[in-house]
Amino acid sequence: GKTTIARALQSRLSHRFQLTCFVDNLRGSYHSSFDEYGLRLRLQEQFLSKVLNQNGMRISHLGAVRERLCDMKVLIILDDVNNLKQLEALADETTWFGPGSRIVVTTENKEILRQHGITCTYEVGFPSREEALEILCRYAFRQSYPHDGFQELAKSVTWLCGDLPLGLRVVGSSLRGKKEEEWEEVMRRLETVLDRDIEDVLRVSYDSLDENEQILFLHIAVFFNYKDGDLVEAMFIDGDLDVKSGLKILVNRSLISIDHFPESIVMHKLLQHMARQAIHKQEPWKRQILMDAHEICDVLENETGTRNVVGISFDISRISEVSISNKAFKRMPKLRFLKVRQRKDDGVLIPEEMEFPSRLRLLQWNAYPNKCLPPTFRPEYLVELNMSGSELEYLWKGTQKLTNLKKMNLSYSSKLKELPDLSNAISLERLELSHCIKLEVILSHLNLASLEYVNMHGCSGLRNIPVMSKKIKQLYISDTVVEDVPASSISLCSQLMSLDLRSNGKLKEITHLPTTLTELNLSDSDIEKIPDGIKDLRWLQRLYISGCKRLASLPELPCELTILLADDCESLETLFCPLNTPKATLSFINCFKLDQQTRRGIIQHSVFGGALLPGREMPAEFDHRASGSSLAIRRPYGYNRPLKVCVVVVSLNQTYRFHSELWCHRNGDGGGDLYPKLLFLSDIFRCRTEHLFVFPSYFSEASRVTVFEFDTRFHFFEVIECGAQFLKEECYETGSDQMFEDDSSDGSGDESYGITDGLH
Repeated sequence: GKTTIARALQSRLSHRFQLTCFVDNLRGSYHSSFDEYGLRLRLQEQFLSKVLNQNGMRISHLGAVRERLCDMKVLIILDDVNNLKQLEALADETTWFGPGSRIVVTTENKEILRQHGITCTYEVGFPSREEALEILCRYAFRQSYPHDGFQELAKSVTWLCGDLPLGLRVVGSSLRGKKEEEWEEVMRRLETVLDRDIEDVLRVSYDSLDENEQILFLHIAVFFNYKDGDLVEAMFIDGDLDVKSGLKILVNRSLISIDHFPESIVMHKLLQHMARQAIHKQEPWKRQILMDAHEICDVLENETGTRNVVGISFDISRISEVSISNKAFKRMPKLRFLKVRQRKDDGVLIPEEMEFPSRLRLLQWNAYPNKCLPPTFRPEYLVELNMSGSELEYLWKGTQKLTNLKKMNLSYSSKLKELPDLSNAISLERLELSHCIKLEVILSHLNLASLEYVNMHGCSGLRNIPVMSKKIKQLYISDTVVEDVPASSISLCSQLMSLDLRSNGKLKEITHLPTTLTELNLSDSDIEKIPDGIKDLRWLQRLYISGCKRLASLPELPCELTILLADDCESLETLFCPLNTPKATLSFINCFKLDQQTRRGIIQHSVFGGALLPGREMPAEFDHRASGSSLAIRRPYGYNRPLKVCVVVVSLNQTYRFHSELWCHRNGDGGGDLYPKLLFLSDIFRCRTEHLFVFPSYFSEASRVTVFEFDTRFHFFEVIECGAQFLKEECYETGSDQMFEDDSSDGSGDESYGITDGLH
């Protein structure tokens, strides 16, 4: 009920906000091995990536949420919060978000809301009997009422489900297409659930599954929630389980759902809990999955495991100390899935000669305490290796068979000095190495047949870029000491879309860029020249070069560019003109060396974008002008084209370190805007002098006279002058660069856009 209502709120209200985001999967997200600062940083990275719709976003400090969102009207839904620190990390203060924002929190623990000072609460009640019947029918009959002959059966099942929305959905799905006698059988089983406990109701649908489907359901609940289906199939590739068919059945029964961005299996927390209870109720010697921390501790210390055990999920934080026997896994030859959660300060003793099971498919051991894996370790069958936050210095010596490995995560392993030879990892798709600060050289090439994602952000000692896979799509090599990007490293990357090389202070040049790039980030690097071939990157949409202090000129840019951020490029003098970027929003904050021809070209650039650049005086071509923050303009008879508008802005408070926004409200004698429009979001606080912002706008509909009123909201900067210019009809129709009434002018387009670095 809570989640459904929250999603409905988002759907109904989203049009009122600049940004909306539904943040799910929060339960348990604060249970980690990382230090608290690192964990909060990671939560904020994931949060901002989702809010701003930018995958793999990286931040360097905990003020990033406030910096990015404090001037934006946002609707944020934090679903299933179960730890106060989650709220402190993601929404500690209302000042983190702009005026009019709404933060919705769903939780089972009202005490968390009270501790965080949230007083406006709504307790979700049960649906009425009529609403409950409709919920059941929508899943059982795909309509809001029962089929003929099923009216009384549907009412009885609804009552037996206890009016619980999730139970109604799950039970209804299990009854879809069933005959009356099958409904009656389900009713008889529901009648044994005396107190209508939700988990017991859900258990009825679980019990109706075939044995193989039950096994898959339990494994998803414990090991594979929020994992993609292909990965789960690979986990069971050597068994008799038909994962693809089983997933379809579980989806049809509403026991799981499939998210598509990114693709992942999702199981409701109550179903997860029911699965754990089902495991707990099994006879100990029959259990395939071990979850009880004390039971696992006994198994690992005293070698009491059984041949039935297939998976172990061990939360060491529940145990004060554990000393694992070197033969602990010897009596568990079927063990495939090992998931261990611990903190760096947990008392765990692992013998160096410990023998891991030979056929492990999943090994996830956060904060693994030893400097290497045991010499007997054989990863031949591994599909996923996750040792994030570990004390590892290296994994193993020599070459290992890695033909099944799809994902490797060694992030935040601060002592890791080298990667193993990965040449045999022909199935590896994702390699996560962020914040491995001792990693200096990667000797193994990464030209692997399946590798699509590599993240080496924050590997502050890294000096080289290895040869990359031809299938790589996302490559993050930011905040390192890499000095160059050899053509040999990325020349084969024919599918590379996102390349992040920011904060590489020693990077002076990049000579080869794959033509498939859609996003390139070179910000805060020592680069001196952008290659002329950048104009041939026909798919490039976002180019970030802010803080490139040695960059003196920009070549011709690709015409599909939508964002160019070149703030604080203190040596930048010239751009290729005329600019052939009709859709681009341009930002040149504090680029004081721009020559007159370049400044003219920026102000004249096309009809669909905007531009921000240094300037104290209104350009002469904006001949309709006024001092202050409002401008009244009479529409010429028959004029129905855009206007080009320019405002002069100045920062009033450079100690205010957050994004600023400029809003425009149009009023006219024939009506006006119902709501003001956001014109830009930018770091005006960094503007050391006055700046010009040039953008397109329109007359208010059906008005002869339109008054443009500009509002800076919190008054941390001010509009000191504004001006406008009409467009020529023939120039607007052709979309040419020279399109205003005098030869030195140009246009722009959409009235709502931002100037902000989404990756910084």
